[in-house]
Amino acid sequence: MIFLWMAWTSLSLAAQNSIDRVLQSVEANNTTLKALREGTEAQKLENRTGIFLENPELGFNYLWGIPGAVGNRTDISVTQKFDIPTLSGLKSRIADGQNSLAELQYLSGRKDILLEARLCGIELIYFNALEKEMEVRLGHAKTIAGAYDRMLEQGDINRLEYNKAQLNLSAAEGEMERIGMERSTRLSELKRLNGGQDLSLDDSRFEDIPFLSGFEDWYAQAEQHSPVLAYVRQEVEVGRKRVSLSRAMGLPVFSGGYMSEKVAGEHFQGLTLGITIPLWENRNRVRQARAAVRAAEKRSEDAEQQLYGRLQILYSRAAGLKRSAEKYRRSLTTLNNADLLKKALDAGEISLLEYIVETGLLYETVNRALEAERDFNRTYAELSAVMP
Repeated sequence: MIFLWMAWTSLSLAAQNSIDRVLQSVEANNTTLKALREGTEAQKLENRTGIFLENPELGFNYLWGIPGAVGNRTDISVTQKFDIPTLSGLKSRIADGQNSLAELQYLSGRKDILLEARLCGIELIYFNALEKEMEVRLGHAKTIAGAYDRMLEQGDINRLEYNKAQLNLSAAEGEMERIGMERSTRLSELKRLNGGQDLSLDDSRFEDIPFLSGFEDWYAQAEQHSPVLAYVRQEVEVGRKRVSLSRAMGLPVFSGGYMSEKVAGEHFQGLTLGITIPLWENRNRVRQARAAVRAAEKRSEDAEQQLYGRLQILYSRAAGLKRSAEKYRRSLTTLNNADLLKKALDAGEISLLEYIVETGLLYETVNRALEAERDFNRTYAELSAVMP
């Protein structure tokens, strides 16, 4: 039971520090995202405005008769206009399509913000790992510098050897300071994205992502979930509905109501009917709507082509970086001779300069491995951002 509790606690802490938890916090607290959400809701309400029947018209006339013997006249009328686009629900369907566009636009903005947060988190994991590496290197540099300081006092080495040890220590300390500054910058970026609230990410290892093989199969799934493609396709559908609306706007508008007339002891009342024939008001409206549809179709084709090309490049880059990172890690697993170099230096089998050169090659390989893992995760994040 104690073992299970400890395992659960460690997993919980790891989950709290994961990028997914960071993204959840950013989505809940990001002020830009909140503004986008409110703007989207306002746009939806605006789209649902003006899609109903016109207001009924109430008329009242009181006319004085001349000469006075003819009496006065009183008219009362109530009239309501009825247009085909409203009655058929065409305006309402267009408003629903526009609301879908507004929601897709929000999803696109949300995607950009969460991608920025994910990339920032990946950078932070990279610098966490680099800092962890530098702590070991700095410890070695301090140990060597301390030993050479004692050896100089005892006269076992000359000033040149001593200076090499001190330069090695200074380089390690400078790199450690640079990494700390980079980490602070990334944490500040996360705080900004998190609505000004502090956010930490202590992970120093990247998640092992099994990269799929076969771009075409992957793209077939990505294409179905892309907010960008969904937006341009929805634009085409809304445009086609606007063509139907433009045609319907060319149909007559009917009006009906009630009218009452009182004059000199007589009272007339009954129904009124009217018709408005749109002869000139909607001229060129249908042609303009068709032109807008053609433009939207071209934008959709271009968006599909651009997305396909961009994702193909990212996919190839991610596959190459994945292979490179795995190759670096295999090399470090089988060819890591850091302990052997330290023992050889302590035993006097190699000089300090040889030790610095050899460990520098090892450190460079470790750095390249971390960079490859970081770049792969960045590229994979951009690929995954296509999905909602």
